Amino acid sequence: MEKGLLIGEEGIRKKILHGGRGELMTYPDTSKMTFHYSTCLMRSREPYDEIDESCWAKGSLLDDSRAYGRPMELLLGKQFKLPVWETLLRSMRPGEVAIFCCDPPHVALYPTVARSLRKIVAGGEPEEMRSHCCGLAHASPPAHDQQDLADLQAQPQPLLFTMELIKVEEPGDYEQELWAMNDEELLAAVPRLHTEGNAAYHSGDMKRAAKAYHNAIVCLKNLQMKEKPGDAPWLELDTRINPVLLNLCQCNLNTGDFYSVIEHTSSIISKYEDNVKAYFKRGRAHAAVWNEKEARSDFTHAADLDPSLKPAIQRELAVLSRRLLSQERVDKERYKHIFK
Repeated sequence: MEKGLLIGEEGIRKKILHGGRGELMTYPDTSKMTFHYSTCLMRSREPYDEIDESCWAKGSLLDDSRAYGRPMELLLGKQFKLPVWETLLRSMRPGEVAIFCCDPPHVALYPTVARSLRKIVAGGEPEEMRSHCCGLAHASPPAHDQQDLADLQAQPQPLLFTMELIKVEEPGDYEQELWAMNDEELLAAVPRLHTEGNAAYHSGDMKRAAKAYHNAIVCLKNLQMKEKPGDAPWLELDTRINPVLLNLCQCNLNTGDFYSVIEHTSSIISKYEDNVKAYFKRGRAHAAVWNEKEARSDFTHAADLDPSLKPAIQRELAVLSRRLLSQERVDKERYKHIFK
């Protein structure tokens, strides 16, 4: 058992319950820390020289990742909203279990962070917080009414964190998530994801292909958000988004997600009225959901823009006509006795 100031940080005291493995090392930024944590209120708001079971009262538990069913994941150096957790984790060895007593200045943001984590667990996940703690994303909802956090926010007090560092993955040991990439990494990921999507599509794995195309679009849109709409860099990124988005639409056509195809292709056509592939794919989607007028209009636009598509469009229209005729016969048979 050890206690004392943590790497010179005033207002943080630590007691090691289990020493963990290996030597304490300096973890580089973007190391992924996987850990369990529990948070307790202190019995008293006065600081404790000795950290033991007398420091907290029965029933003072605020949160427990084990009760939520999954550990927490955090990337060092990515400005997590509770910086003290990074400080605590950097002091631990893999496999170590320790108790930390943190004075109010270090945990003032805990109520805000805890509310977000609980929302993630309950299924109402803020995107940024989900990215920072994806290990909690599919756990069971906790039984909290949030009043405990409201009380803590109104009257800040020291908190006790019991933490177990399960594993540490250094940069390069895990697949980096999109939200954690810088601009250069996002740009470099796009051709890799596009190629991955193409390979999956040609192998018939529409789900994996759609995911790869979607991630490539996310990369490009994250970059595009930093540019002024209509400026040259924004437009250049937009022209890179459209082909990938059309590939995603093709996957969705194959899996029957027709309304998403209509939505995506409409967004392209609203900006690029001469995009023949968008008209053609939207026409197919409209035809699949029985929007005959819209389908014929889109196919006509596509044929006007690219006459070489006329044979393919004629086949699509023939299929649509046969489906409509078949449905008309079914309807006549179904309702023929109604007016007798």
